[in-house]
Amino acid sequence: MAASLTYPFSGAHLQLPGMLYQICDGLGKFILPSNCRNEQMKDEILGSSDYHTPVLPEQVLKAFPGKNRVIIDATAGGGGHSELLLKAGHKVIALDRDVDSLAQTATRLKEFGDAFTSVHANFSCIDEVLAPLGIDKVDGILADFGVSSHQLDEAKRGFSFMRSGPLDMRMNQSQGITAKEVVETYSESELKRIFWEYGEEKQSGKIARCLVEERQKTEFHTTLNLADYILKRVGRREKIHPATRVFQALRIEVNNELGEIESLLKKSPALLNTGGRLTLISFHSLEDRLVKRFFAHQSAKTIDRPEWPEAKPNPDYCLKTITKKPMMADQRECKINPRSRTAKLRIAEKI
Repeated sequence: MAASLTYPFSGAHLQLPGMLYQICDGLGKFILPSNCRNEQMKDEILGSSDYHTPVLPEQVLKAFPGKNRVIIDATAGGGGHSELLLKAGHKVIALDRDVDSLAQTATRLKEFGDAFTSVHANFSCIDEVLAPLGIDKVDGILADFGVSSHQLDEAKRGFSFMRSGPLDMRMNQSQGITAKEVVETYSESELKRIFWEYGEEKQSGKIARCLVEERQKTEFHTTLNLADYILKRVGRREKIHPATRVFQALRIEVNNELGEIESLLKKSPALLNTGGRLTLISFHSLEDRLVKRFFAHQSAKTIDRPEWPEAKPNPDYCLKTITKKPMMADQRECKINPRSRTAKLRIAEKI
C-alpha cells in the first residue's frame, strides 16, 4: 500500500510506495563565514547544538566550499551539521529515520525557510527522496554514521549502559526488532557471530554461551541488567567496559547499520552532479573499512585480477578520492567533544 508524503506547512500531498515521508520547511538565519579563524567562533561551532554536538565541523565546511549548493544531510540527528551548512549559505535536505531527532531538528531549524527541508527516511532510501521534491541530482551528500549524543543520553532509547533503560536500540522505534529480542531469541552461534563480526569482541563465544544459559533462568529487561551480567561473567580486563563491544554489535544488528551504509554507498554516486562531493564520517573500523574500499574501487580507472591477461576498464569508475587519509579531530575538539576522538572523515568527488 502506498504511503503518504506530506508537506505539513504547504498542504502539498504526494504518494510514495512503501515509506512514510514527512517534509518540514524552515526560515533562514545568518551566514557563517566558511573560513573561521576566530577561536571563539570555532568554540561556538563545536558547541552549536545542545541536542547533538556535530563532529568535525570545520572539516565538513571545507568539504563543501562555496555557497548555494544543494546538500543532503543523510543523518540529520540534532541538526548540527545541517545548521552549519545552512549558515554557510547552502540548501539542505536532511534525512533521519529517528522521529525524535527529526522532530527536534525541524523545530530548531524552522527559521531557515525554503533553504531547509527535513524528510523522515532511512538514508538507504536516499534515491527515493529527491524525485518528490522535484530534484534530479544534488551537489553534495553528507553522512555521520555515529549515534547522536541525544540518543545515548536518553535512557529510554536503550543505546547506553551508563544509565538504566529498556533493551531497545532501534533508531526507528516503529520498526524492526529490539536488542532484547536479539538477546532472547538468537541462537548461540548467531550471537557469537554478531558479537565477533560487528563488535570484534574476542570473547564472543563465551559471552554468547553465557547469555543463552542465563536467559533460560531469567530475562534481560534493561541495559544495566545486561551490562552487569556481562561484567560478572567476563570481568574487566581492559579500560573499556566488557559490555561495550557487545552493545555496539547489538546496535549494528538491530538497525542493519552496515547494510544501510552499503546501500547509501551504492546509490550516492548516481545522485551527485559532476563535482558533487560524498562526505562520510565513520566511528569504528567496520564503517570506515566499507567507505575506504568503496572509494578505492570507484576511483580506480582500471581493475585487474590474476586470471585476466590484462587489466580492464572499471565500469564503476566515477569518483575521485579527495582525502588520501581520513580527516580527524584535533586535540581542542576532542577536549570539547570527546565523541569526536574516533571520528574519521573521508571525501570523494563525482567526476
